[in-house]
Amino acid sequence: RGSRAGRPRPITGGVPLPARGRPIVPEKTARILVVEDVPLGLAVLRMRLEAEGFEVIIARDGVEALEQVRGGHPDLMLLDLMLPRLSGERVCQELRADPRTAALPIVVLSARVQEAERLRAFAAGADAFIAKPYDTVQLLEEIRARLATGRRAVA
Repeated sequence: RGSRAGRPRPITGGVPLPARGRPIVPEKTARILVVEDVPLGLAVLRMRLEAEGFEVIIARDGVEALEQVRGGHPDLMLLDLMLPRLSGERVCQELRADPRTAALPIVVLSARVQEAERLRAFAAGADAFIAKPYDTVQLLEEIRARLATGRRAVA
């Protein structure tokens, strides 16, 4: 009460809304695994995701990505295709082949923008593909959609 008296409050189920209309703090903080070998790209993406309220875990190559999935239990993975030690395509294939990780939403972020590369990413098991340089708003919308709905239906 006191200073809040008379101010309209949005109805959000008890979660305060910022100016953009999205919850400031999600009910459950989603854990996102970012797999990126370029330090600057990794740092920028991590800062942006943490500013949006996500918990971020990182891997710098494909082998580390598989270890982080099995030990860190992420809710979603952002995966580069061009990685040292094990390609992003191979990471997708291994995760989809394992029943414990097959349902993990995977969003590929890649500078490889040719249609053949996109098709290979989807064939390997990616749920979404976003070209670098990516639009932050588009990326955040895709993350939220994947977290809300899980994996895409595969025909």
